[in-house]
Amino acid sequence: MSLDFLRAFALSGGDWVIYGLLAASVVALAVMLERGVLLRREARLAAELRGRLARPLAEGDAKGVAAALLGAAGSGARILAAVTGGRAAAEDRLVAAALDEKRFLEARLLVLGTLGSNAPFVGLFGTVLGVIKAFHDLSADAGAGPEVVMRGLSEALIATAVGLFVAIPSVVAYNALQKKVGDLLSAVEADARRLLAAGK
Repeated sequence: MSLDFLRAFALSGGDWVIYGLLAASVVALAVMLERGVLLRREARLAAELRGRLARPLAEGDAKGVAAALLGAAGSGARILAAVTGGRAAAEDRLVAAALDEKRFLEARLLVLGTLGSNAPFVGLFGTVLGVIKAFHDLSADAGAGPEVVMRGLSEALIATAVGLFVAIPSVVAYNALQKKVGDLLSAVEADARRLLAAGK
């Protein structure tokens, strides 16, 4: 990589960084919507299943528990079905099923975590490139006043603002969705422990 290439790259400005961040914001929004809809559906299915299981569990009705799980959908049903396969290794089946469902529920959340932690730095990188270009333009036009560099600096700072615009919602959504996953899995694990304690 030659010095001329690095110089040309540094003088390219930060516009392309802004466009990249805007594209990343579209990806982040898509992940937020997709995971939000999925987790809302999973929470509803788990609540419905919990309602169907309440009576059979309270009465110790093994057939009622099996009937409640039959045809039930969602992560909660899959975890609970793993526990009903007999007492042998039930604890191990519970842990394995919970880990599988955790991986399914957390899919693509890494995108939000990565954007939340790195978008400000990408924006800052765009700002640095913009500042370099602004000062280069000022030096190339020696008769220009300070308004030339000020215009360049204000444009460069847009990259930092866009980076924060992408990062803040990504971090908020990441934390909220992670909490939803944790709450859902905790509730299902509590139900699974009740099944195990009841000897189902």
